[in-house]
Amino acid sequence: MSVELKVPPVGESITEVALGEWLKGEGEFVHRDEPVVVVESDKVNLEVPAPISGRIVRVRKRRGETAKIGETIAELEPADPPAAVSAGAAGAGPVMPSAARVLGEAGLPASAAAGTGPGGRVTKADAQRAVEARKGAPATQPAPAPAAEALLPPAGARDEEAVPMSPLRQTVARRLLEAQQNAALLTTFNEIDMSAVLALRAAHRDGYEERYGVKLGFMSFFVKAAVDALIAFPAVNAEIRGTTVVYRHYADIGIAIGGGRGLVVPILRNAESLSFADIEKQIADFGRRAKEGKLKLEELTGGTFSITNGGIYGSLLSTPIVNPPQSGILGMHAIQDRPIAVAGQVVIRPMMYVALTYDHRLVDGREAVGFLKRVKECIENPVRMLLEV
Repeated sequence: MSVELKVPPVGESITEVALGEWLKGEGEFVHRDEPVVVVESDKVNLEVPAPISGRIVRVRKRRGETAKIGETIAELEPADPPAAVSAGAAGAGPVMPSAARVLGEAGLPASAAAGTGPGGRVTKADAQRAVEARKGAPATQPAPAPAAEALLPPAGARDEEAVPMSPLRQTVARRLLEAQQNAALLTTFNEIDMSAVLALRAAHRDGYEERYGVKLGFMSFFVKAAVDALIAFPAVNAEIRGTTVVYRHYADIGIAIGGGRGLVVPILRNAESLSFADIEKQIADFGRRAKEGKLKLEELTGGTFSITNGGIYGSLLSTPIVNPPQSGILGMHAIQDRPIAVAGQVVIRPMMYVALTYDHRLVDGREAVGFLKRVKECIENPVRMLLEV
């Protein structure tokens, strides 16, 4: 008797998900609790485990299709683990994992592909040929060429591929557009001499990692500096709700992270009470789980202020967009050696441009400039943050 694999609840108010990558295909054996497929919501991606140990006999939803919470997306039949890797057609060798995924996403059994790899293994190319053949397209033999006199000069490849926008990307697009339309956004800039932070990190790098089990990065300094500036300029940490302004006496800092499936912004709760090591550990954990698609929904909601670091991608300067209903976001950028004037002398220093985008409905220009100046002072004299002065 078959057992249904259903879409599990992924968060409050979420009623529909999109099917992501099938980690197992039709005909493959899976162990109980082994991930079978990734489902994507507008907040978080989730791996759906197998409810039993058995073989997938039917995939009802393909990658990119949508499904309701509780809807059946595949069927499994109880079975004992195979003695060897899943076999392909009679007499063929084992099916490689990449080939199994291609066949599974197309709804084809492993026996649909003939193996041409070493030992008769079914390779990804074999699986792709089987999928093309099922569609009616020739996989190996091209159509006869037209007469030579009818040939036109080649114009180069003009292939296109239409891919459904993931729920996460749809949400990012919608929220960024809302921010532009519903807030009076303005950006102010400053530059920071990173010499003191670089020297501090170099002096304590080995001892810090040995003691805390995590590297001392730049982000913890900027989180601490942002908290300091938010206390000094509370409007940047506030939110407009209708005709009222809500001032927060805590700082939940969102850290923009490029995950495996798009940008996510997990939240450092009560960042004002976290140590440098606490911040670095949480950010490292967020980054690791973002790549694996394992961040929890509650870790991505809320936040009073955000920080994004385009410098890790080489950005020298940008204007970040506020994440509504927040009123401000701090943009970090690449560190670059530049000549600056110090005490009447031209010297070369490692400099970083920083940007604060803010909602001008709530934050005045004086407050925005003061906020960035405070961040600059903290980073250029990091001892003040350690002494909390």
